Amino acid sequence: MASPQEKLAESLEALKALQDKQVVAIRSNDLSRTHRERLLKNGFLKEVMKGWYTSANPNERQGETTGWFASFWNFCASYLNDRFGKDWCLGPEQSLSLHGGNRTVPAQLLVRAPSGGNKPTKLLHGTAIFDIRANMPPVRDIVEVDGLRLYTLPVALIEATPAFFTQKPIDARAALAMISDASEILPRLLEGGHSTIAGRLAGALRNIGRTRIADDVVSSMQAGGYTIRESDPFDTRLDLSLPRRESSPYAGRIRLMWQEMRASVIDSFPGAPERPNDIDAYLKRVDDVYLTDAYHSLSIEGYRVNPDLIARVRSCNWNPDKHEQDSKHRDALAARGYYQAFEAVKKSVASVLGNENPGSVADNDHGTWYRELFAPSVAAGIVKPGDLAGYRGDRVFIRNSMHVPPPPNAVRDTMPIFFELLEAEEHSAVRVVLGHFVFVYIHPYMDGNGRMGRFLMNVMLAAGGYPWTVVPVERRADYMAALERASVHNDIGSFSNFIGGLVKRNLEGRTTATLPRS
Repeated sequence: MASPQEKLAESLEALKALQDKQVVAIRSNDLSRTHRERLLKNGFLKEVMKGWYTSANPNERQGETTGWFASFWNFCASYLNDRFGKDWCLGPEQSLSLHGGNRTVPAQLLVRAPSGGNKPTKLLHGTAIFDIRANMPPVRDIVEVDGLRLYTLPVALIEATPAFFTQKPIDARAALAMISDASEILPRLLEGGHSTIAGRLAGALRNIGRTRIADDVVSSMQAGGYTIRESDPFDTRLDLSLPRRESSPYAGRIRLMWQEMRASVIDSFPGAPERPNDIDAYLKRVDDVYLTDAYHSLSIEGYRVNPDLIARVRSCNWNPDKHEQDSKHRDALAARGYYQAFEAVKKSVASVLGNENPGSVADNDHGTWYRELFAPSVAAGIVKPGDLAGYRGDRVFIRNSMHVPPPPNAVRDTMPIFFELLEAEEHSAVRVVLGHFVFVYIHPYMDGNGRMGRFLMNVMLAAGGYPWTVVPVERRADYMAALERASVHNDIGSFSNFIGGLVKRNLEGRTTATLPRS
């Protein structure tokens, strides 16, 4: 008779066979009842709705959302294809958000289908699909992206409601920036006699600096016999000149986020003190805060460290014991890597205190910080040397976050833009807050992004004359919630206030973080 372990192995083989076929939305009849119940019991399968399942990590804690948010888009595509065949597509507004580089998991995904039920289908963790019974656009007006059936960009712009431009201005502007010529939208405008929509799109295009395209839309519609009243659907204008031909919606999105968020940061952050004249004294204060900084930064990422371990790896009085428990070995390697990276970051701090451009310094040096952060893990054989060669080559997901970082190809589009913006930025507070936020929003590495973001933040703080600031682990929930609000809702205020509050306490000489009692 087979042992329980052997039986579970058989069920896992059946699950792997589905995964090898790229099946994400698993139907009841895809697995035998025995396999299904066994996998559910052992945490390798999770029920999404009656009759539908998805793979799960048995080590996930109760209420953990990471696995579901990571599989959300693929699950929905598979489920909708199974239910409706090709007779479905996402609504024009959701299509525009995806065209504009926003893959945030929505609370409710609106779907159009001729056989839709006009009611929501509840999924996991407060998400749902609402399938509206509605006619489909012509086949020529649908495009498939990563298995999702979307309105084409021009038709989505035409079909989107005016409210979309005020409610999702970054998505709308990022999508508009992908229009390189009026000929992309004019045929549909003229065919449908959409004079009011033409006036709205002309105003929207002019809002983002696409004056020539806006003029072409107006003149072409007038030549077709239509009266055009141009109107700007956005609530605000941005002082921003987008490239005429933006090849990546993600690159445009970073530019737009930066410009839209900077005013809020300036209003909520304490003013910058004068840059210190005594560089050695500033670096001495940075050295003094190392133990506290390393403890809190590593603890925020889930490492189990203590001041004694951190002090030992700093003094090199440490030799990783391969016979230690794996978790302790991992924690010790992370602590050693943090020390090596901290030393590299101090050199960058000295550079910005010497009046070098902080954006250029971060651009030139951040690769070194990252390599030092993981060098001990490479030496121990835990991390492959090739993993330190550059930015990530795979998708990454943030624990319990509805924000989905850009795909790997988009990282290479966005990181040069990020450093270009950082280098050109003149306001210290904007460099501090958006430097940290946009870096972790892009999430350029498979691991270490939070630590790297806090290093970058502190280099920008030094450039503004602010003291090195520690984010305390006791406030991790507030910190992560503020980052989530900025990433998902484009609201930078909470994050700016959070970091600004810590910096203000530092300026007033009040402690923001302490070490635990031994």
